[in-house]
Amino acid sequence: MKHITIMGVPFIDINQRDFVSLLEERIIQHEKTFVITANPEIVMKANEEPDFMNYIQQATYVTADGIGIVKAAKMLGNPLPERVTGYDTMMQLLDVANEKGYKIFLLGAHPDTLHKTIKTIEKDYPNIHIVGSNDGYFDWDRNDIAERISTAKPDITFVALGVPRQEKWISENIAQFDRGVFIGVGGSFDVIAGTVKRAPMIWQKLNIEWLYRLIKQPSRWRRMLALPRFAFQIWKNKGKSL
Repeated sequence: MKHITIMGVPFIDINQRDFVSLLEERIIQHEKTFVITANPEIVMKANEEPDFMNYIQQATYVTADGIGIVKAAKMLGNPLPERVTGYDTMMQLLDVANEKGYKIFLLGAHPDTLHKTIKTIEKDYPNIHIVGSNDGYFDWDRNDIAERISTAKPDITFVALGVPRQEKWISENIAQFDRGVFIGVGGSFDVIAGTVKRAPMIWQKLNIEWLYRLIKQPSRWRRMLALPRFAFQIWKNKGKSL
């Protein structure tokens, strides 16, 4: 697969539909897969924290979860087709899992949110087999989550621990598994559970979903400071290539 590297992070050159088809093929072939969906904030974090960059480099695929990544790739002369988001990937994988009767494991979120997520999936995707779950409030050094996943052998494990905990958890534990897709999905459980609303479609089409999140969650403003820093770095890199 072709990759476009932005500030040391290798993004797979693929659209949303084809990416889900690729993951489905890997599930069929029983190929272990580690997916990170990365936005500008994650790219900046990877460049500032070597340990986090190491998690990124261990991933099977890194997708462009953020219009800033797509615009940066175009500015640098290596365009990507579109955003490939964690939430959209999760929802489309749930469709595939329901059609094929796949097994899934859910890891992360508040206990109440996790419970609502499970109930929603059971209702909307009746053919999916939820073979295990665990909320995000666990002792990192004393738990049996990896052992339970290894025993259950889910086709897909959705990890909603937030950045960087979800990438760290997958990176540290994936060697214990011999199959399955492992993907960090951030706050997707909150959206499925109905505790957080995703931006309306018009905001998504205008590529200002980030602004909707900021309006709804003003406390995110510190995280948003990564956006102008990312833009500045891309501008500098573009200048060097001219």
